[in-house]
Amino acid sequence: MDRRPLGRSELVIEPLVLGGNVFGWTVDEKQGFDILDAYVEAGFTAIDTAEGYPNWVPGNPPGMSETIIGKWLKARGNRDAVHIFTKVNSGKSPGGLGAEAIRTSVEASLKRLQTDYIDLYFSHWPDAETSHEETLGAYDPLVRSGKVRVIGASNYTAAMVKEANDTAVIKSLPRYEVLQPRYNLYDRAEFDALRDVVLEENLGTIVYYSLAAGFLTGKYRSRADFGKSPRGGGAEKYLDAKGERILAALDRVAKANSATPAEVSLAWLVAQPGVTAPIASATSVEQVKSLANGVRLKLSEDDLKALTEAGQ
Repeated sequence: MDRRPLGRSELVIEPLVLGGNVFGWTVDEKQGFDILDAYVEAGFTAIDTAEGYPNWVPGNPPGMSETIIGKWLKARGNRDAVHIFTKVNSGKSPGGLGAEAIRTSVEASLKRLQTDYIDLYFSHWPDAETSHEETLGAYDPLVRSGKVRVIGASNYTAAMVKEANDTAVIKSLPRYEVLQPRYNLYDRAEFDALRDVVLEENLGTIVYYSLAAGFLTGKYRSRADFGKSPRGGGAEKYLDAKGERILAALDRVAKANSATPAEVSLAWLVAQPGVTAPIASATSVEQVKSLANGVRLKLSEDDLKALTEAGQ
């Protein structure tokens, strides 16, 4: 399989990252184990979660996704065979990337994950009240001690990334090696604004919302469809003229390649310059198989062009 490095780090992954946001939400522990097993059996290793997944579910203890993944890691005894990505400051808190907040959060995540190291640790959201020097300075001993192998930044602008990594050089601190922006056939502005700094500084990029909250699977074709799924509300904003153009293009390309719209959407992402891997979640073993098909699908230049133009 086409394996790709994450920036200048030692991490090399396959072009798919399993999203853990559904664990403890639309996926219970048993289903989660089945999905994780199927994902690894399909030849993939990278699993993305966060301290805040899915804290929006009433009654959930903090970090339920991490807890389920941690139980699976312990049950399977395969920690060194997978890459675990998680995040701090999921709550967008003032001071959430301060030194004490990071020290407290990383220990809580390690405990829930039942591991002594995190492969990739993200600043989940920017923190305007904390300097880059303080944040990177808090990551430094974690990297030196081996508790964190690599750090990344999610939802950062190009200016923030540049300022943070310039600070890393000046102060001899670890730099952000990986970015995690929103990017899909419909939502392109955030990653397009980052692409130059990604390519210039050789950064890894794993993109989220790869299927636009399920809209790019093609299962939402009318307003009535959005009530059929717990996640349907997040996709409703995409059903406009642009969204309909994209669905039409997806249908044509999917038919020509004997694939599904979701598989074509992922194949388009994997082919984009600067993208290391898309993040996609699954609620069944069948969906895991489809995600694997998607990132292995090679589209023609004409197909890629048609999809790109549909979403412009």
